[in-house]
Amino acid sequence: MELTNHYLFWKIVHHLVEGKQYRLIHQSDEHEEVWLENTAVKQAGIVRVRLKDLDFFRWMERDMELVLQNGENLRKSLRKSKLNIKTIYVSTYPPVDDGMDTVSRGTVTVTPLVVESARFKETLSNDSVLCEGDWELPEEIEDRDVEWMRDLALTSARRRIQAEQSLFQKGKPFFTYLFIAMQVIMFAILELNGGSHNTETLIRFGAKYRPLMLEGEWWRLITPVFLHIGMIHLLLNSVALFYLGGAVERIYGRFRFILIYLVAGVMGSLGSFLFTDTVSAGASGAIFGCFGALLYFGTIHPKIFFRTMGNNILVVFALNLVIGFILPGIDNAGHLGGVVGGFIMAGIAGVPKSGKRIRQLLFLVIMIIILSLAINREWSDDPLKMSVDHVNALAGDKLAMEKWEEAEALLKTVAEKGDPDAIVYFQLSYAEIQLNKMDQAEEHLKKAIQEDESLPEAHYNLAYLLQGENGKREEALKHAKRAYELSDSNQKYKDLYDYLKSENQ
Repeated sequence: MELTNHYLFWKIVHHLVEGKQYRLIHQSDEHEEVWLENTAVKQAGIVRVRLKDLDFFRWMERDMELVLQNGENLRKSLRKSKLNIKTIYVSTYPPVDDGMDTVSRGTVTVTPLVVESARFKETLSNDSVLCEGDWELPEEIEDRDVEWMRDLALTSARRRIQAEQSLFQKGKPFFTYLFIAMQVIMFAILELNGGSHNTETLIRFGAKYRPLMLEGEWWRLITPVFLHIGMIHLLLNSVALFYLGGAVERIYGRFRFILIYLVAGVMGSLGSFLFTDTVSAGASGAIFGCFGALLYFGTIHPKIFFRTMGNNILVVFALNLVIGFILPGIDNAGHLGGVVGGFIMAGIAGVPKSGKRIRQLLFLVIMIIILSLAINREWSDDPLKMSVDHVNALAGDKLAMEKWEEAEALLKTVAEKGDPDAIVYFQLSYAEIQLNKMDQAEEHLKKAIQEDESLPEAHYNLAYLLQGENGKREEALKHAKRAYELSDSNQKYKDLYDYLKSENQ
């Protein structure tokens, strides 16, 4: 076979690797067959370059049959629904007979391209994948020229593989294991001090608890990450952190991983704080932040992401979201907050050696805006900028400390100018009763019942107020009866109901 064909064979391989970003996935021992992959090229995701002097159509027919078989195995290993393979034959002459057209079998399609010595420039220039190459060859080609082009092509292929592998070797997991150890230690401490299922113990050791956070205990945004409720909760999160955290630490390096994990944990706690009132704890927000960081990596290196772990990550992520919305008691706000936090923090930290400082700055601005909005919404001194749950929590604390005037001022502002709920009206009436403002208290108790008719405390307090007013004993009895019905036979409510019933007979 002419040296020209050998040189052209390796020049085609070099162009696909260096110019078209193809990745070498197989080469034969005789250096006469090379398989390359590029997930971004749909019409030729796989290119096979074959050095062979063709003789008859029958040989090509058998060869294409073999490519179809190998292609199906390759499709399964790559987990693709369809696979398009372009087979480039570098030959001195075309087949003696007519040759072959595109052939398909099931989900695999193979398209042949015969590149013959006499017409190689025309053939390559008209091909959609190879048309942009420089196909000028030396006038005289020697063995050393072929060896040089082969080394050039294989060096480029190895360099590309090494560059891809280096993306997953930025750091060996260390802090992943440290965080696992910390949450195991904290779990043991919880169990020795009242149990991890004990709400008071969880709050004492730093679980997310809105009333205390509203009073300034902002550190509860991070401490819940290391606390877990029950052995199953700890086990599931530890396994998830082992795999996801390890992957993120390998890709981003140790320092970036710490930032991503902790910021995602804070954002998860913040999301839970903003949208739920329950006491909560766990590393789920930070772990979902690892999902977010891996998804961000997928936006920077989509081909590598989907060729390696992308499909698995997306399936597991979607499955966890679905489970979170189906099963009760799962803090979805914390999970989604963690995903957002992990994605944005990964954008701020950046994938190593990816550059794009402007993009990192943009993500930093986005993070600042989100945090500013959250802080302004929940920690503002203006009750009209607070959520109604925030107002009720603050008012509840003031009532517990018998700060009647402060509670009244806070609740009255929301009742008159905000969007009050039944609890706002009820707590306002309670403060007014303590301040001996009975007429206002009666009015607000009635509004509380209008907002939520099933509030037994409002019916009870209203009945208690009305019993002392002439002409309102029947109305008082009605509310006392309703309070008794709603309270599951509470003795205090029963006593008032029996008393008013006897007075009205």
